[in-house]
Amino acid sequence: MTLQNTKNLKKQMTPFEKSTTKESVWQIINTVVPFMILWFLAFQSLSVSYWLALVPSVLAAGYLTRIFIIFHDCTHHSFFKSRRANRAVGTFMGVLTLFPFDQWGHEHSVHHATSGNLDKRGTGDIWTLTVDEYVEAPLKLRLAYRFYRNPLVMFGLGPIYVFLLKNRFNRKGARTKERNNTYLTNVLIVALIALFCWAIGWQSFLLVQGTIFMISGAAGIWLFYVQHTFEDSYFEEDKEWEYVKAAVEGSSFYKLPKIMQFLTGNIGFHHVHHLSPRVPNYKLEEAHKNTPPLQNVPTITIATSLQSLRFRLWDEKSKNFVSFKDIKSTVKKRVSIQAKPEV
Repeated sequence: MTLQNTKNLKKQMTPFEKSTTKESVWQIINTVVPFMILWFLAFQSLSVSYWLALVPSVLAAGYLTRIFIIFHDCTHHSFFKSRRANRAVGTFMGVLTLFPFDQWGHEHSVHHATSGNLDKRGTGDIWTLTVDEYVEAPLKLRLAYRFYRNPLVMFGLGPIYVFLLKNRFNRKGARTKERNNTYLTNVLIVALIALFCWAIGWQSFLLVQGTIFMISGAAGIWLFYVQHTFEDSYFEEDKEWEYVKAAVEGSSFYKLPKIMQFLTGNIGFHHVHHLSPRVPNYKLEEAHKNTPPLQNVPTITIATSLQSLRFRLWDEKSKNFVSFKDIKSTVKKRVSIQAKPEV
C-alpha cells in the first residue's frame, strides 16, 4: 500500500464520520429497553427454573454487548456530535458495563495508536509474544504466558479480572478528571448493586446478573481477541509500522449472521473502525460497502475464527501467528543448548 493510497483511503472515511442524533438516540432505545425487559423476564423465570431463566439471560447478554459498543463509541466521541453528550451517555453505559469512561477511553486510544506495533505493546491489547521472545524467556514467564493464553483462563477468568478488578483502580499518572470519573463509576456501580440486592435479594441478582455478565464478558473478550488474532495479521517494528496498514491488515472483517451483527453493534467491521474511530457503529457497514479497497481486507467467519484459538505467538520471520506446538522442537533445542555446561 503506497503513501498516496494510504492518504486516499483515510479521506474516503470522511463522509461516514458524522453521527446522527436521531440514529444514536434510537439505538439507545432499541438496546437499553430490550435489555431491561429481558433482565426482568430472567428474574421472573427464576421462580420456575434457572434453566428457563437462562434463555432471556443469554439474550440479555447479547444486548449488554451492544450496550458496550455504545459506550465504546462514546469514548471515541463518535456517537454524538456533542462531547458532553458522549461523556454523559458513556459514563452511564460504563456503569452498566462496569467500565470507567475516562480510564478505558485513554487505554483504548493507546490501543488504536499502537495496534500491531511490536515496540509499543502492553496497553489495551492482548498479551502477545513473538516466537523469539517466547523461546528466550525464562521458564516462569513461559508458564505465565501459557496460563494467560489458555482459552479457559482468557474467556473464563478473563471477564472477572478485566471487569471486576482491573478497571476498579486508577492507572498510574491519571489526571484528576479521570480519577474522579473512576471513583464516580465505582460508587454508582456499588449503589446499583445494593439497590437490586435489596429489592430482589442477592441470590436472585447474582444468578441473573452473574450469568449475563459472564456470557457478555466472554463474548466481548472473544470479539477483541479474534479481530486482531488471525493467521496473517499485521505486526511490525516501530520503524516499519504504518497506521493504515495496521488498521486494514491487522484488524479483521468478522462476517457474522445479521442477528449477531446487530447484537455486537457492527464491530465485526473492525478494519473500518480502526481506520477511522470517528465512524459511529451504525455507519461501519455502509463505510465498508462503499469503499472498494476495503473489499479485500482479511475476512473471517464464525467457523474460520475458531482457528484463532491455536494462534499463540507471532512469528516475525514468516509474518503470521503460530501455535505452541509449532515451536515445540525449537524450544527443546534452545533449552538443551542453554543447559550444556560451558567448556
